[in-house]
Amino acid sequence: MSIKEQITEDMKSAMRAKDSERLGTIRLLLAACKQKEVDERVTLSDADVVAIIDKLVKQRKDSIAAFTLAQRQDLVDREAAELLVLEAYLPQRMGAAEVQVEVQAIVAELTLELGRKAGAGDMGKVMGVVKARLAGRAEMAQVSAAVKAALAG
Repeated sequence: MSIKEQITEDMKSAMRAKDSERLGTIRLLLAACKQKEVDERVTLSDADVVAIIDKLVKQRKDSIAAFTLAQRQDLVDREAAELLVLEAYLPQRMGAAEVQVEVQAIVAELTLELGRKAGAGDMGKVMGVVKARLAGRAEMAQVSAAVKAALAG
């Protein structure tokens, strides 16, 4: 079963259970998926859906930080509840050590392709490959820091 099909089934379950908060978040997610399908005239793969979920998770985290600064606990609670629902659809996250190992391997591959040592100027190339391989499995802020460290050292 694809992630999108799972989300649709979960929406039906939330409707039956009359869980309005969960239902609202799932509908928001399905609307974002449908919007991307309509805009780009494509059928989304699981990787595309994970990318959308990742984007929505990042938005929720940013909102939580902003609402915390504004001392709006009611909004923080709502965003946190949405975050929990969205994170349930993401694959298992990698730890810092796993991300570091993966980034080192990608930098080594790029070094072989370029025929020279990869440097800070190759950050874009490395990030492009890393994003494709680790989409949804690692936080990009953590990945970016690992890439910078690998290219610097």
